[in-house]
Amino acid sequence: MPLRVVIAEDSLLVREGVTAVLRQPGDIEVVAGVGDLPALLAAVAEHAPDVVVTDVRMPPTSTDEGVRAAGRLRTTHPGVGVVVLSQYAETGYATALLAGGSASRAYLLKERVSNPGQLVAAVREVARGGSVIDPAVVEVLVSANGRTRVSPLADLTSRERDVLAEIAQGKSNAGVAAALFLSERAVEKHINTLFTKLGLAAEPDTNRRVKAVLMHLADGVDPG
Repeated sequence: MPLRVVIAEDSLLVREGVTAVLRQPGDIEVVAGVGDLPALLAAVAEHAPDVVVTDVRMPPTSTDEGVRAAGRLRTTHPGVGVVVLSQYAETGYATALLAGGSASRAYLLKERVSNPGQLVAAVREVARGGSVIDPAVVEVLVSANGRTRVSPLADLTSRERDVLAEIAQGKSNAGVAAALFLSERAVEKHINTLFTKLGLAAEPDTNRRVKAVLMHLADGVDPG
């Protein structure tokens, strides 16, 4: 069965461009194209898509509707993947998008629409529960955290890396514990230690968790 996709973008030209790109491979069906947040939520309720591709800013306020839609769909339609498109490499949007977990979420720059393979790959990845963060956003993040050529994850133990990998899949502490056959207390200890090693100890818990996930996704990306 083809993947069913709803596109939300207030620019007709961009919306049509994204539609054309996604239809090209033949295994993706665009079931609706809308231009604002209320219409997006209505389209999801009507068409039950596998994935939503949405602009980060659109009416009614043109601020962060795409991110807010992703957050709402995590509750109302948890099986729907979301790809957020933006003109800006702003880590704030990516952080907000992943605040509830990275599973089935992607954040890409709109320039990727000109590279059909990247956009299509992101749609397929979130449909199967994965996550994608644009390399340009990752570079901004690691620069802001003073990353050098040495991975910030280099000091983590193998167990701490395992814990972080599970967190990056959107799992709670209980979920991590079950996956790694650890107690929740042990998981909490590993998480606090890796936060400290990554220089995130002073951040509020939610932000630390999301930033750690972004650093995990950035591992192996050369900022040069």
